[in-house]
Amino acid sequence: MKTKICKGLRKVLLATVVAGSQFSLNAQDLSSRIDQKLEEKFTENGPGAVFLVAKKGDIIYKKAFGMANLELQVPMETNNVFDIGSMTKQFTAVSILMLMEEGKLQLNDEITKYIPDYPTQGNLITIHHLLNHTSGIKNFTSVKGLNAIANNDMTPLEVIHFFKNEPMDFTPGEQFKYNNSGYVILGHIIEKTSGMSYADFVEQRIFKKLDMSSSHYASHASVVPNRASGYHKREAYINSRHISYSIPFASGSLMSTVDDMLKWEEAIKNHVLLSKETTDKAFANYRLNNGELTNYGYGWHVETLNGTKSFEHGGSIFGYKSMGVYLPKEDIYVIGLSNCDCNSPTKITRDIAEMALNSMDFGK
Repeated sequence: MKTKICKGLRKVLLATVVAGSQFSLNAQDLSSRIDQKLEEKFTENGPGAVFLVAKKGDIIYKKAFGMANLELQVPMETNNVFDIGSMTKQFTAVSILMLMEEGKLQLNDEITKYIPDYPTQGNLITIHHLLNHTSGIKNFTSVKGLNAIANNDMTPLEVIHFFKNEPMDFTPGEQFKYNNSGYVILGHIIEKTSGMSYADFVEQRIFKKLDMSSSHYASHASVVPNRASGYHKREAYINSRHISYSIPFASGSLMSTVDDMLKWEEAIKNHVLLSKETTDKAFANYRLNNGELTNYGYGWHVETLNGTKSFEHGGSIFGYKSMGVYLPKEDIYVIGLSNCDCNSPTKITRDIAEMALNSMDFGK
């Protein structure tokens, strides 16, 4: 009897050891596969990137590639700070929802409530339309004359004046068309309803509360510790073009790190800033007037990846590109930040999320 018990115990222990070894080997294999994919895209002596993969809030993979500064030959580090471009829209959308919860605005408010002289169909455009890219307002990045003002420091209303008299692309709610102008208007609404500048609101109400100490409203003048320099590529790499951050404003002027972006994702998931009911509004897949899905919520694309729901958004601003993918069912988050607008991390971030999704140890 004693012999049978001992043999049974040995089998259990052996199975446990084998399973544990398989888990470790599989995690190591996933890391090696991610390394190989990223090393092919980001060369050792060129501009680089930082990538992070997390499962249930725990960092599974974090690594830096390439150079943070080509002129000084400074290698990229995982704590480098990048412009995140249109990933800013997540923060703008959440700021609007925070103010909604405080009773300072409603999503069906017409924008003429905040900009009384807004022309054409301003009385038909709501905050919802701005958040969901269904307003029909002309995207200011396609308006003639943008290059002439790109270096000017402007107020939000001055930027709005630049595009507000352009013909509408469509009647509000008829189409989905990605639009930076709407998020500039949302930034103005945040300032009007909160009594704070957009930069102060995000930095004090979000970054400070979440201990996102390396995140900032971007500035050319301020000394930002660990800032990665931005680059373009022509025949060779060149320093990124200068643009006043007052132009993209609430549509694309924030800076962050992969670690801070993980804090952000965890705060959204755990309803630190918003109630669950309000958070659900950010990730709803809204419909057009004809009932067609937009595949966009408020600040996030609503997609599928390998058959599972995915909340995603990328960003692009002179010298930088970014991409974040969150798989809510599996609680997997992948973020990639690049310091050359020649190296978009969009596809490779989705690829890594799919690798993580299919990895055995993520399924346990």
